[in-house]
Parts: sequence; C-alpha cells; structure tokens
Amino acid sequence: MLVLGRKPGEYIVIGDNIKVKVVKSEAGDLRLAIEAPRDVKITRGEVWEEQLRQAK
Repeated sequence: MLVLGRKPGEYIVIGDNIKVKVVKSEAGDLRLAIEAPRDVKITRGEVWEEQLRQAK
C-alpha cells in the first residue's frame, strides 16, 4: 500500500488514465474527485466489503 499526503487542489495519477484529486479537506473529512474512463468500475470501500461478505 502506498500512503501519500495531498492538499486540496493536489492530485495523483494512476496509470495513464485515472486522476484522483483532493477537492476539500476539513477536520477528518476528505472529498476526492476521481476522473477515469467510463469502463473503470469505482466502488466505495464499504460497498465493496459488503459485496465480498455476500459472495461468501
């Protein structure tokens, strides 16, 4: 796992076509903007974990 510190307005690029940008950061609350091709599935962590539990 890679852990990075980013400030609002800063971003990271994953591969050649996924951009994750910090758009807001306040006391324990973080908002991200994710720019990716439509065929890339993006799932919130809690939803992904529930799907894993249900698949067992």
